[in-house]
Amino acid sequence: MVYLTVMMDLQEWAKRRNRVLVMGIVNVTPDSFYDGGRFARPADAIERALRMVTDGADIIDVGGESTRPGSRPVTPQEEMDRTLPVIRGIRSRSGVAISIDTTKAEVAEEAISLGARILNDVSALRFDDRMAGVAARTGAFIVLMHMQGNPETMQQDPVYDDVVDEVRTFLAARIEAATEAGVEVERIFVDPGIGFGKTVDHNLTLIRNLGRLAELGRPVLAGVSRKAFLGAILDTPPDDRIEGTIAANTAAILHGASIIRVHDAKEGRRTADVAARLRSHGTPSR
Repeated sequence: MVYLTVMMDLQEWAKRRNRVLVMGIVNVTPDSFYDGGRFARPADAIERALRMVTDGADIIDVGGESTRPGSRPVTPQEEMDRTLPVIRGIRSRSGVAISIDTTKAEVAEEAISLGARILNDVSALRFDDRMAGVAARTGAFIVLMHMQGNPETMQQDPVYDDVVDEVRTFLAARIEAATEAGVEVERIFVDPGIGFGKTVDHNLTLIRNLGRLAELGRPVLAGVSRKAFLGAILDTPPDDRIEGTIAANTAAILHGASIIRVHDAKEGRRTADVAARLRSHGTPSR
């Protein structure tokens, strides 16, 4: 099954990194920056996820709380009401790997009970001190992401002395915190948090330097899909940023990303396959 294949790939990344995985985004929220409200009904979200699998997604990331700049948190119960029926429906019809995009241990634990195997935590285990225990106890994979501040405040004049060094140092510390809590290091991924407390220049600098984050020894996830920094470069709304997304994902993969998180699975799969092939050929001769 695809699920088993993906899990094997995740565990083997330390040995072979020739395949870039595609994580398809399914936001079951009214206010996400691009697809908020489009898939609020569980049936619509489930069909969206299954279409992404057909289009080449290896992982489906289900989220019930917006983390766009300026967003406010929702209760665990509201988040579960949005996400759990979708996870249950996907699992009943597909063996795809499912990720739950949450910072809350209660939501994570319930999602895992229904078949999710990846915890995508934008707080890197900082917002709920029980989250690491859930990951350790269940053996789930976990994505540790860098964010300056929180979603409500993160884009209020973010400042760094050296954005790459500071993000790298933060992620190294969060890896250490996770392993000290009992999470196996082989089950940890890192995410620089493109757009989470960063300016356009910060984001571009991080994409160009993903190799330095990969030196931490964990697979790097890049989430650039349709984000505001692309809109700032192109002067376009989220609906009109697909070409920018493809370009940024290509750059991210060439610089070391092992997973790309996307709203558009078909384009993401094709981008990942071509960029990974380019990367495997190394620097061309002159």
